[in-house]
Amino acid sequence: MVVFKEFTFDAAHFLPNVPDTHKCKYMHGHTYRIRIFVEGPLHPELGWVMDFADLKDAWKKIEPVLDHKVLNDIPGLSNPTAEQIAIWAWDQLKPALPLLSRIELYETPSSGVAYTGDQ
Repeated sequence: MVVFKEFTFDAAHFLPNVPDTHKCKYMHGHTYRIRIFVEGPLHPELGWVMDFADLKDAWKKIEPVLDHKVLNDIPGLSNPTAEQIAIWAWDQLKPALPLLSRIELYETPSSGVAYTGDQ
């Protein structure tokens, strides 16, 4: 069974490795949407894979690092593409969420990435 919870955060970033003519070369911001998925068997007594509150607690530990920040200033995110942010989030969340199976990160309502832990 797959369970997920969705969160949002607002952050600024720029992409230092793109050409000067690319619009993302310069500081701009997004309201990011992140979905955190876990996968596992249903608990025989509780009837769930994981309490949604546990997903929220894991997110709350990394949210202050991202929310209303310049992502380029965060160690490991010097080139904060959507792909790199998803990998970073995975690395931060995995210790608290052993059943973590997927992260979806949206920069816009129609553009995003999905990461399953294998680069």
